[in-house]
Amino acid sequence: MQVLVGKRAFLTALFVFLFVIPWIANEYHTFVANLILLYVILSLGLNLLIGFAGQLALANAAMYGIGAYGTGLLMKHFGLPFWISAPGGVAIAVISGTLLALPALRLSGIYLALATLAFAQFTFWLMTHWTPVTFGAGGFIPPPIDFSPLPITQETGIYYLSWGAALVLYVFAKHAMESPIGRAFVAIRDGEVAAQALGIDLLKYKSLAFALSGFYAGVAGALYSGMLGFVGPESFDLLQMVLHKAAVVLGGMGSVIGSLIGGVLLTVLVELTKEFKFSIEVAFGGLLIVFVLFQPNGVIVFVRRLLPGWNERLHYVPPGKETEEDFGAVPETDPEAPAEPDDPAEVPATQPRGGGPV
Repeated sequence: MQVLVGKRAFLTALFVFLFVIPWIANEYHTFVANLILLYVILSLGLNLLIGFAGQLALANAAMYGIGAYGTGLLMKHFGLPFWISAPGGVAIAVISGTLLALPALRLSGIYLALATLAFAQFTFWLMTHWTPVTFGAGGFIPPPIDFSPLPITQETGIYYLSWGAALVLYVFAKHAMESPIGRAFVAIRDGEVAAQALGIDLLKYKSLAFALSGFYAGVAGALYSGMLGFVGPESFDLLQMVLHKAAVVLGGMGSVIGSLIGGVLLTVLVELTKEFKFSIEVAFGGLLIVFVLFQPNGVIVFVRRLLPGWNERLHYVPPGKETEEDFGAVPETDPEAPAEPDDPAEVPATQPRGGGPV
């Protein structure tokens, strides 16, 4: 039973299904599947920063836009091919994300959120008003991407690049969070003073968390510019940040597999709100409030509870909700062994109390 409903079976079925989408679906459904892959990448990167490292940053949409703009502008202004421009755009996003770790050393909680939100709004202002470089509010169309000698269109090529990137980045996030890096992130999240007492370098690991988040967002942005064939500031506004945060909360904070589930569910829900002509802002703002108040650990909690084989080696557990599975097996005591006295007055008189001879 566990083989059929476990994580590995789910991941295999999901990625196989997404792999064959271009063969069996129309252009619109292929576009939606590509969005699913991008939001999986974005959710993974943001969860590493917020869910595991505990850094309440609100600049993920800006990193996403920097990756897209960096890739598109290198192609537009300098005539570089996509295969050089995309790593360049990702590198700019990583550098920008790493620099955000500097205020994180001094700020935390709501203050860090406000500082990173200010950075995101400043980035959005540059995208809209720095017309000689970014082409202003109207955006721009990057040059087409050449996939020769492969006989595929740009849409199909970008789709399979997104598929491969989502798979590789999921595996990387899973193994990274099961390594000492993940344990250092969680130690910082649970208490910075205690983490420092354990010898964890806050600058190193906070910078790494922001850099990884910027890398994931930059990769998604580079792929987004190629998928859409257009780059404009309206795709990277505050609503985009709300969607990224909603994907993390919906799937599960501090859960790698939850990030994947959240990215899938978010994209499907966005398309449903468009189908029913309902306000995306109202729908996801309300959804975020409901989950934060009543189910802050996302749908992954229900999945772990109902299906076997979904526990992760490192995942977030609400305080007071720990089980033996979270700590490992508790050794049983020997019922015939004499109990140790709790009160020093109960120690026999012949037993030394100060460590010297009687």
